[in-house]
Amino acid sequence: MARIWKFGDDVNTDEIIPGRFNVTTDPKELAAHCFFEVRPEFSKEAKEGDIIIAGKNFGMGSSREHAPISIKAAGIKAVIASSFARIFFRNGINIGLPLYIIEGIEDEVEDGEIVELSLDKGLLFLPEKKKEFKLPSFPPFVEKIIRAGGVVELLKRYELDELI
Repeated sequence: MARIWKFGDDVNTDEIIPGRFNVTTDPKELAAHCFFEVRPEFSKEAKEGDIIIAGKNFGMGSSREHAPISIKAAGIKAVIASSFARIFFRNGINIGLPLYIIEGIEDEVEDGEIVELSLDKGLLFLPEKKKEFKLPSFPPFVEKIIRAGGVVELLKRYELDELI
């Protein structure tokens, strides 16, 4: 079971992790300031396995990896949004944060709602509403990156010719 942290459209990277906290690359420090200005309770109340559901263009703004790192380090299992900013999507995948696009998902859930998310089965289930959503699948190489915990972790485990 996971709690939903719901956000709207156009959440930018400075809202995810304000620039003044980007003086470190320590994931725990970044997590302590995740959504510091827009949801000050987030870093204290988010639990391992919670998920973020958002509207369109989640992660717009800077190209720094600090934003997805802070989300992952806060224990968020996945982010599901109607759409993502391209650089945020790539950075999220690079650090092993599962990001899924389901258009209109933000209209189907409430902030704080308890849901079941199975990445292995590729399903999001809303028990109170008895609704199920199929998560889009990743290409095999992207799946390897996510399962490894990020591209750096993947490269530590394999020789390059084994990855291709």
